[in-house]
Amino acid sequence: MFDAAVASAQPSLCAPRHLPEPPRGRLIVVGAGKASAAMAAAVEANWRGPLSGLVVTRDGYGVPCRHIEIIEASHPVPDVRSVTAAQRILATVSGLTPDDLVLCLISGGGSALLCLPGEGLTLDDKQAINRALLASGAAIGEMNVVRRHLSGIKGGRLAAAAYPAQVLTLVISDVPGDALPDIASGPTVADPTTCADARAIVARYGIKLPPAACRLLDGAGETIKPGDSRLARAQARIIAQPRMALHAAAEVARRAGVTPLILGDRIEGESREIAKAFAGMAQSVADYGEPLPQPCVLLSGGETTVTLRGKGTGGRNVEFLLALALALKGAGAIHALAADTDGVDGAAEVAGAVISPDTLERARAAGIDSQHALDNNDAHSYFAALGDQVVTGPTQTNVNDFRAVLVIR
Repeated sequence: MFDAAVASAQPSLCAPRHLPEPPRGRLIVVGAGKASAAMAAAVEANWRGPLSGLVVTRDGYGVPCRHIEIIEASHPVPDVRSVTAAQRILATVSGLTPDDLVLCLISGGGSALLCLPGEGLTLDDKQAINRALLASGAAIGEMNVVRRHLSGIKGGRLAAAAYPAQVLTLVISDVPGDALPDIASGPTVADPTTCADARAIVARYGIKLPPAACRLLDGAGETIKPGDSRLARAQARIIAQPRMALHAAAEVARRAGVTPLILGDRIEGESREIAKAFAGMAQSVADYGEPLPQPCVLLSGGETTVTLRGKGTGGRNVEFLLALALALKGAGAIHALAADTDGVDGAAEVAGAVISPDTLERARAAGIDSQHALDNNDAHSYFAALGDQVVTGPTQTNVNDFRAVLVIR
């Protein structure tokens, strides 16, 4: 099911049918995100005519292209390559004419990969703020509100810089609800949120900001708003989304004689708390056959969060799984997989993991304290010791988290 979810969102499948008609002028391709290099390769393979440009992707996610330059940079915390890429992309779209077309390829991860600090900010400032946001437990939408207002390229600024050229953005969505301003922090779309919204989020999570960031959030960092004339020729199309991946997985389940129930693609909240709710649903199915007959699988997507309290190595998907195993306590024939469709859960080069009814028992036999591992946010080390990690390497796409809880008596 996980393989089918990832395969359904491959750029080679979903990008070609959304390519525009050739412009009268030049075609300039730019982009950012974990899937952007694969999207660029799909464009090159299906475009009949001249093109040029550059995109920035995560280290290890580059794909060879002939005419579009591929830059690799750091994720989830940006580095100097991210800044260089953003500067060069802005330069690439500057000075265009109304006959030119900018094709922008955007996917999850672009917020860090396309990093241009706002006026007065340094890269060190942006890195520190990014780390604080990642550790705070803030939802992805909240993080990106702050990021947009501290940026020199996000929040519609890239499309504004390309004016008067036409801009078409092809988007692979990795956010709950497919909100365009939140996908890579919306470099080519209008932003309805304000500096005041960003200040409220910073205050809510107690994030300390340097003076330059405070000045930006006091109003100097306002983004491009709906109705701005510079966005009049900008359009965006979502070409792949989490819902598609869940339906692909559901079809695999049906073919195997397992009843699927898609709980939604917008699941958000603290990973360990979401796990408790999922444990209750799975146990109800196991004990009473409600709401589904067995065998069945509960499928969901979205993006949970982790508030860092310990010093371990763990992403949101593996923390969900460890909390789920503890809540289930080995009861019933319940198995689960949780993984990020981009192949990276948190900062580890691991997509996720699996659990089974004997997970806690095997951990005890190995001398591993499951509750301590959860308390220390150390789920990646936990599942590595058990040999239960899901390792895919770069998947060349990103439609967010995938969770499957399988109940078989």
